[in-house]
Amino acid sequence: MPAVSHRGRGRRTINEINMVPFIDVMLVLLIIFMVTAPLITPSVINLPTVDRANKQPDKPIEIVIKSEDEVQVKKDPSQGSGATSVPFAQIGKAAADAQGGDENRPVVISADKAVKYETVVKAMNQLKRSGIERVGLSVTTTGTK
Repeated sequence: MPAVSHRGRGRRTINEINMVPFIDVMLVLLIIFMVTAPLITPSVINLPTVDRANKQPDKPIEIVIKSEDEVQVKKDPSQGSGATSVPFAQIGKAAADAQGGDENRPVVISADKAVKYETVVKAMNQLKRSGIERVGLSVTTTGTK
């Protein structure tokens, strides 16, 4: 029923919208959002950080993946040369041969940034199938603050 005004000569209806229920609903919604917002966790992946290792392993075998077609195995990465090119399918056999029976000698994979992640995972899988347990990834470290 519209409100009636008694001013003037006759009765006139006042055509106004009552804002009180609207404001009440908005305040309730605001309170609901304020209470639930801290409970919602954003989908952020917390990746582990790396620092410099205390001691570098003794002469790891380095597998350099420049592309899926070009793979090199270095028995002694401290010497710049001495890399043997092998087909991608024979990474595991070449690394096992480079270990020379020393199963504790680690194998480090160095892959170019442009190489697909899938290629690196396939290389790690081949190394694991060949019985090599100590497999790592070579990365460059940035200065820590």
